[in-house]
Amino acid sequence: MAQVQRMSRLMVKTLRDDPADAETLSHKLLVRAGYVRRNAAGIWTWLPLGKKVLDNISRVVREEMDAIGAQEVLLPALLPKEPYEASARWEEYGDLLFRLKDRKGAEYLLGPTHEEIFTLVVKDQVASYKDLPVMLYQIQTKYRDEARPRSGVLRGREFQMKDSYSFDITDEGLAESYGLHREAYQKIFARIGLDYRIVSAVSGAMGGSASEEFLAPAAAGEDTFVDCPACDYAANTEAVTFKLTPVSEEHGAVEELDTPDTPTIETLAEHLGVPASATLKNLLVKVDGEIVAVGVPGDREVDLGKLGEHLAPAVVELVTAEDFEGREDLVRGYVGPQGLEKVRYIADPRIAPGTAWITGANKINTHAKNVVAGRDFEVDDYLDVVVVEEGDPCPACGTGLRMDRAIEIGHIFQLGRKYADTFGLDVLGQQGKPVRVTMGSYGIGVSRAVAALAEQSADDQGLCWPKEIAPADVHVVAAGKALQTELALDVSEKLGAAGVRVLVDDRAGVSPGVKFTDAELIGVPTILVAGRRSAEGVVELKDRRTGEREELTVEEAIARLTA
Repeated sequence: MAQVQRMSRLMVKTLRDDPADAETLSHKLLVRAGYVRRNAAGIWTWLPLGKKVLDNISRVVREEMDAIGAQEVLLPALLPKEPYEASARWEEYGDLLFRLKDRKGAEYLLGPTHEEIFTLVVKDQVASYKDLPVMLYQIQTKYRDEARPRSGVLRGREFQMKDSYSFDITDEGLAESYGLHREAYQKIFARIGLDYRIVSAVSGAMGGSASEEFLAPAAAGEDTFVDCPACDYAANTEAVTFKLTPVSEEHGAVEELDTPDTPTIETLAEHLGVPASATLKNLLVKVDGEIVAVGVPGDREVDLGKLGEHLAPAVVELVTAEDFEGREDLVRGYVGPQGLEKVRYIADPRIAPGTAWITGANKINTHAKNVVAGRDFEVDDYLDVVVVEEGDPCPACGTGLRMDRAIEIGHIFQLGRKYADTFGLDVLGQQGKPVRVTMGSYGIGVSRAVAALAEQSADDQGLCWPKEIAPADVHVVAAGKALQTELALDVSEKLGAAGVRVLVDDRAGVSPGVKFTDAELIGVPTILVAGRRSAEGVVELKDRRTGEREELTVEEAIARLTA
């Protein structure tokens, strides 16, 4: 028997107008439909309807995680400083961490993610290779001190997340655990009705090697990804690579050019009458305080996020005017890689050996042409650091890439032995000697998935939930009079007895128009209306998504909905 929820007793307050601070569709509709309410910036209350959707997603996640043999645990959200200090993430997370002290002065944090604590739990509980592999997971509240919480529950300071961790003896075992999670995620997102893409990604502060994101395409997405129309390649823009291809061409000797008042690529290209792509842009940054030059073609921009990921955990920041003081080798606006003996030079693979460029001559009002990579200057490190653009070549087949916006709903990592090394996670191996454990980390944004589904499935009338995660299977509307209300309640009880989850609008004193509008806004997939033909025992069934309507007898409707 399923629950029959009467709206006359349900704590729900729908709104006709969008909240003044709402920017995204999901933010507007989840508030207007009475699913969530804001407490403070990035902090939300889940009201009864919203909690049902949240719980339904959690149920699907649990079922699929249990199906691959993962075991559910619950770790604390309030965590001691020491494990995160040992892993260096106490510093690496910076201002994103909520930090606090107890009355004795001991330092703690509110957990943003739990690799350290899971590692310590397994170290305490597992002693032999016979106890592995093991996969553990939890669904819990996480905390990140976002500088600008926005988009409703899409980017909050407090959010629900499923995080799981695998522990194996061998790299082959890790690959198998990773594969099991990947398949489970595909089943989860298919069941809850999300359109998603699996894309290559970077690991960032999580560490590790192999990494993939699950992205839900949506206009409100904060992630940009690319895919190839000719093959199955897809990647987060931070993970897109460009093949380093040396060029075998003859170039003339370096020639200095008088270029007064041309400190920017735009002014230089205009002065010389050349395309910006013929010039070499050299961006100066500081990496842990040391000045580093980054070279890219003049018509491209440096992706500082990408650069930071490559150089993590080092801190990357732009140079200031003060950094040029006392550095005669650095001429602001006229820097060239030739002759930069005291500066590390990083270049994008487009600055391949044998390519010739117009670039700064390290003299005021002077540039140089025919400056050849590998002949006139050496690149210390090649890193993919340009901002990816539509039409860039696919790393797999060379076809021009497409770009789109998406919401990150899941991320899986092969962490390897990073955290096992930090905490000495060893077990007794088959040969009687200690063996270091290898790990995987796998996350799903449970509360974020609610918003992603709202973004993808809503229409002009309101929310439109997939059946698996909707707050009810059927929304029964009593269109006014006592007879309609009586019939609506009777049908609802029969449906509930047959295991159908029912939300019935039996509110007195509320017009049929308001009830119909609320039914569209709340977004239950099927709407049953006890209306003008109630005396004949006839009701109307409406498919919320397609808008298709059909009149049926009560018996036919019940049979249809319980089939």
